[in-house]
Amino acid sequence: MPSSVPSPSPSSPPAPAESAQPPFATLPTSGAAHRLRVALLMAGSCLPILGAVLIAPVLPKMQEHFADVPGAAALVPMALTVPALALGLLAPFAGVIVDRLGRKRLLIVATVLYAVFGTAPLWLKSLGAIVASRALVGIAEAAIMTCCTTLIGDYYTGRVRDRYLALQTMCASASATAFFVIGGAAGSAGWRTPFWIYAVSLLIAPLMAIGLPKPTAATGAAAEDGEGTDTTAVPKRSFPFRQLAGICGLTMFGALVFYTVPVEMAYLLDDLGVTATSVIGPATAIASAATVAGAITFAKLRGAPGPRLPLVFALCAAGFAVMWLANSAPLLIAGAVLNCLGTGLLLPSLLTIAMSKLDFSDRGRGTGLWTASFFIGQFICPLVLIAAESALGTLAAAVGLLGLASAVIAAGLLLAARRGAAALAPLPQ
Repeated sequence: MPSSVPSPSPSSPPAPAESAQPPFATLPTSGAAHRLRVALLMAGSCLPILGAVLIAPVLPKMQEHFADVPGAAALVPMALTVPALALGLLAPFAGVIVDRLGRKRLLIVATVLYAVFGTAPLWLKSLGAIVASRALVGIAEAAIMTCCTTLIGDYYTGRVRDRYLALQTMCASASATAFFVIGGAAGSAGWRTPFWIYAVSLLIAPLMAIGLPKPTAATGAAAEDGEGTDTTAVPKRSFPFRQLAGICGLTMFGALVFYTVPVEMAYLLDDLGVTATSVIGPATAIASAATVAGAITFAKLRGAPGPRLPLVFALCAAGFAVMWLANSAPLLIAGAVLNCLGTGLLLPSLLTIAMSKLDFSDRGRGTGLWTASFFIGQFICPLVLIAAESALGTLAAAVGLLGLASAVIAAGLLLAARRGAAALAPLPQ
């Protein structure tokens, strides 16, 4: 890596923005240090997923414990969902802080606070205080997810970056199933017991301090130390609000599509007369495996993901259509697998497109906006489906409507691509 970047002379054109961000182009992508770095980023990315599903199996026990508390019927479910809401609302602010204070520093602090807030319900007696602590968990999650995703963008470029963004999706999908099982097993010892698992982040934080290099770039090295940035060396590109807004909108809808199967699969099977957990559990696991397969497929594909988005949304729509028309459990599972294969391709595609538009100096802010869009979509997913079910009469019809919306978006993206729209193309570097 060169020790300095020469300033462009008045007679020469400005250096391209990509030359300003060689953060770790020379870092090895093999060896123990590399494996530790990737493992820590993936582990950090899984912590918000842990917060989203870990206590789901013990909600009935919490409901029973706080049965005499006014409003418990609403407050207990909020203990599960409020972290996602807090994460979605606060991730953009976390992104701004990331760019100003530094990725690594904020990540370590947030990982420690995650353990403090996450284990708080072990000794809190008030249901209101527990819900408040869960909101604080969401704030920590906003910083962790934004930092981890930003660091992937800092450390890697090109196909290597795409591969690790896909790996992030795979780890999130696989960990959701694992944490649900772990939470259920721990919950057998009492509804408070699963909250001990949040303390695992106290083991991860010191490893992050040791194993994650501090990101540096010609425009970002000084900022990472809190000393400001030398803007005379490389011209600063304005923040791509307009193009990023389109990707964030698609991401919010993509989160709706992504979470429909995990959230509603049990209810759809129940509507078909399948109530045995011995069937519902494996069916959901098979669908989750399809998401992982989609992410693996994304990592192996070449070329920019933008042109593939219409096909990916069409694949998700086809899966929803099969689920809507399904009159048996095997057909419903087949539709879910088809849909989840599409969602496994969808999320890393959208994140990769978003990353391609961001410079080192504003990558945290852009990643925060993308993360907020995703988790807001996660939070409103059940609300949207409940409203659609109420209007249409059945959950299957609500899923069919979501499939129709996915097909319309696929057609719109295809039409935009044919007209030469640049909304999904990476900005020139």
